[in-house]
Amino acid sequence: MTDQEWEERQKARQEEIVACGEALAILSSDDAHDTFTKTFNFLQLDTYMAVEQKDAVKRDQAAAVLTQAAMKFKNPKLSALATSVRLDAFTKVKAAIDDMITALTKEKEDEIKQKDFCVENINQNERAQELKARDISELESKIATLTSQIDGLTQSLAQLEAEIAEAQTQMKRAGEDRELENADFQNTISDQRETQKLLQSALDVLASVFAKKALLQLKQEPAGPPPPAGFKKYEQSSGSGGVMGMLEQIIREAKQLEGDAIKGEADAQKAYESFVKDSNASVEEKTRDITNKSAEKAGAEADKTASEESKEAAMNEQQQNMNESADLHKSCDFTMKNFDIRQEARDQEVEALRQAKAILSGSMQGAFLQKRQ
Repeated sequence: MTDQEWEERQKARQEEIVACGEALAILSSDDAHDTFTKTFNFLQLDTYMAVEQKDAVKRDQAAAVLTQAAMKFKNPKLSALATSVRLDAFTKVKAAIDDMITALTKEKEDEIKQKDFCVENINQNERAQELKARDISELESKIATLTSQIDGLTQSLAQLEAEIAEAQTQMKRAGEDRELENADFQNTISDQRETQKLLQSALDVLASVFAKKALLQLKQEPAGPPPPAGFKKYEQSSGSGGVMGMLEQIIREAKQLEGDAIKGEADAQKAYESFVKDSNASVEEKTRDITNKSAEKAGAEADKTASEESKEAAMNEQQQNMNESADLHKSCDFTMKNFDIRQEARDQEVEALRQAKAILSGSMQGAFLQKRQ
């Protein structure tokens, strides 16, 4: 809205300047001079002294206009020009007025360019700060994500290392238990086999004795009539079969215990080997997982370091943008804040100069007409 209002004010002011120039051209033409001479014949003076007095009046009027403008706008150049109006020749003064009008017009154009420069660069700077702030925000978010990822990977690695250590401890304990079990198995087998050996030896002794006596009994039994009264028939002890059977039963049980021990040892060894195999596979898998996660963590840490460096660079660039913004506002705020006031004041200064020139031009026209008479 401010830019649109400023453009409308500039357009209106330019139209006023053009109109004033055209009006001055009309009033300064030869036809206008003749018409003014015929219509306002009371302006014609009879003597050269009257013309000089009129010139002095015009000088004073022009000087008064310039002095008033100099006081209003606090412009020392206008004040100096007002003094020149009273002292210098009209031609020199008018040339000075034209030069000042030209200078003021150029100042106006330069100030317009300065305002355009300020608006453009301030807008660009604000846009640059906005984009850089967005970059910084994205980098901060990325750094936070990477930090969380690194923390999670660190915890996972610690957990995997703890699990591997626990698995290795369990395998060590299982190996120690297996050694104890195997030692106990060896003792059991040795005891059972020794027991079997002793029992078999005892059985063999009994078997050999009772078998020999049975044979002798068969050989010594007489033929013919039975022996006289007082002698009984000699027979093997009836308890010998039970003892030998018991020994045989104990031997069978010992062999059964030996078989059970062997089977138990085989099962325990198989379970131990399966446990060790599974544990080693788990350790290998966890070791690979540690390798992968370590690589992932290293990559995340590298990305985090790069992001932190990028953030630092972005912060430095943002600081440069802010410094540039401060410099722009330092050099532009006064111009932009007082632009309309300064433009209007400069236009009024130009108008005062043109009024003074018009007054002086009217005085010269009167002198010219007087000389023609």
